[in-house]
This record gives sequence, C-alpha cells and structure tokens, in this order.
Amino acid sequence: MVKKVDYLIVGAGLFGSVFAHEMTKRGKRCLVIDKRPNTGGNVYCENIEGINVHKYGAHIFHTNDKKIWDYVNSFVTFNRYTNSPLANYKGKLYNLPFNMNTFYQLWGVKSPEEAKQKIKEQTDILTFNKPSNLEEQALSLVGRDIYETFIKGYTEKQWGRKATQLPPFIIKRLPVRFTFDNNYFNDTYQGIPIGGYNKLINGLLKNIEVKVAIDYFDNKEYWDTISDKIVYTGKIDEYFEYCFGKLEYRSLRFENTMLNQSNYQGNAVINYTDNETPFTRIIEHKHFEFGKQSNTVITKEYPLELKSGAEPYYPINDKKNNDLYNKYKDLASSKGNIVFGGRLAEYKYYDMHQVIASALQKVQLIASK
Repeated sequence: MVKKVDYLIVGAGLFGSVFAHEMTKRGKRCLVIDKRPNTGGNVYCENIEGINVHKYGAHIFHTNDKKIWDYVNSFVTFNRYTNSPLANYKGKLYNLPFNMNTFYQLWGVKSPEEAKQKIKEQTDILTFNKPSNLEEQALSLVGRDIYETFIKGYTEKQWGRKATQLPPFIIKRLPVRFTFDNNYFNDTYQGIPIGGYNKLINGLLKNIEVKVAIDYFDNKEYWDTISDKIVYTGKIDEYFEYCFGKLEYRSLRFENTMLNQSNYQGNAVINYTDNETPFTRIIEHKHFEFGKQSNTVITKEYPLELKSGAEPYYPINDKKNNDLYNKYKDLASSKGNIVFGGRLAEYKYYDMHQVIASALQKVQLIASK
C-alpha cells in the first residue's frame, strides 16, 4: 500500500515533473506515476553507445522567456545548438527556414528584391479571393515554387490528407526571411541539455517518489484513494471514458539505425519534402550535442494515423475536434480536485517552454489560493 500523498501526478513528462518539483518545494508530498517504463514523457532520451537518442522525436528547446531559460538551466546546462534544418527535395538540398540561401538555391536570385519579385509574380496570378484550404493558403503566402518544393509533400505526409482537404488555418503564416539566415527559430535562447533531457527530468524529480510502468487506468479506483488532489496529464477523452467520442491525433513511427560511420548526413535534421519518400525526416542525434563518437544513430520518422497501441503526438485541431474538446473541457472544469495539464489533457500542441510555463502558472495559481 502507498501512503496518502498531497498530490498524485499522472504522467512524468515535463508538465508533471515541473508541477511535482514546484509543489515539493512548497512542502507538499507528491507521487508521480507513469505508464511508460521511464520518466520524461516525449523528451526521454535513450543512450545508445554514448549517443543520446531522442526516442520520441527531436526536441530542441527554444524560448524568448529568460525566466524559463534560467529555470531549465538551473537543473542542467544547455549547449549552444542552433536548429538549422535542411530540406531534401528529390535529391536536392535546400536551407530552411525559407531565406535568401533557399531562394538562391531555388531560383539563383542574389538580392532580397529579386526574391520578393519571384514570390509576387507567383501570388499575383492566383484567381481565388479567399483561401478555402491549406493549398490555397500556402500559395497565397509564398507562391507555387516554394509550396510544391517544400510544403505540399511534407504536409500531406504529416497529416495523411491532401492539402486541398486540409483547412487553411493550419498554416496561419509561413516564415519568409530576406536575409541569409538559416537559424530556424527566432527565439533569443536555444539549445539542448548537455548530457540529454534525462538530466533535466532527473533534476526536476530529485527526491520525489516516482513509479513507472504503471497505467493509472488499470487500477484507477485505487489510485484515486491515494490523494484528494490529482494532476492528470494524459488524454482528456480517455479520462472521461470517451463519453463524447474520441479526439483525433496523428502519430509517428520511428525507425532507428546504428551506422558504423562517424557522420551520416552532416546535420541533425533533414526534412524530406517530396511525396514519394515515405518518411518526413531523418534525425542524426549526435549532432544535437556535437558528438565525436565513431558510430552514429539515425532515425527516420513516419507519420501515421493514431491506432491502438500507438502514441498520440499531434492533436488535429480542426473545428470538429475542437468542438469535441470543449465538451470535455467543460466537464473537466467541474472536477475541482483535478488539474488537467499538458499537451494531451489540454488537446493542444505545446512547445517545451510553453508546457513548463503552463505548469508553473498552475502551481502559482493553486499556491495563491
């Protein structure tokens, strides 16, 4: 039997770990459980021959919030990694995000005015007034060359639907830079924890009771007796037994390969933007930490529909799903003793700094009452 605690926290990802750490600092006793065999949620790293492999997809920390940056660096020092991905379109390489290097590679233009003119020529000839789908939205923003080379194939693979069948709001804007700048993020602070994300999670959960390989729903009745207050970070529709129906997600399948060479692609991230290549990108993990190992590990990412046993990654925030989520959200608001937090519980795509900020805000709100 587990002794009663102040907070039972379901999920040892970033939200749950930050919440547990902050409440423990305030003298509360927390118990964290997670159905996976490890802590960290999607930021968990698996060490393979000295390389920290991002097991659930590449995670690059970036933020403009100095308080959040200082917060994570208080647990582990972050390196100076800058995300500068490449796009591979039918064997040709281009810099991302769309910038003057990309435009030179695509059109041979050398000045911002030439690049702007190229885009203008392609957007001026469009005949629709208001974009009715993702394809028209992208065409209206950047023209046909950029759309067909970098957006169409990648997006259709990612979402498993034709771009003409996707709503325009998925692409609210596209970053277009008329400078020779390959830094993907505009944020002031960016990096990877030296030694991997496990060091961050271990620091957050230090001296906190954690039980892994435990599914809350296998014995929910018992776990609900452990504490009067619960922090739930799993799927909100699952918590309520799918009473209104299931929310939709896109999932991913990862294919890892250890290679007997020191450097496979010379970059951490290369996106494959054509439709013919079945995966969306290849990650070479050692480059996140400037590794010098004699071997390397690469991961191919294959998007897929969420099926039983697969992990939910990307909420499909169209009108149908958002309306469904709002029903669950209203139901959740009636549960005064339960905090619903994180990507799955809030049915929202969060970057890491946003998850941390959300957990800190929830703790502050509770502590101020």
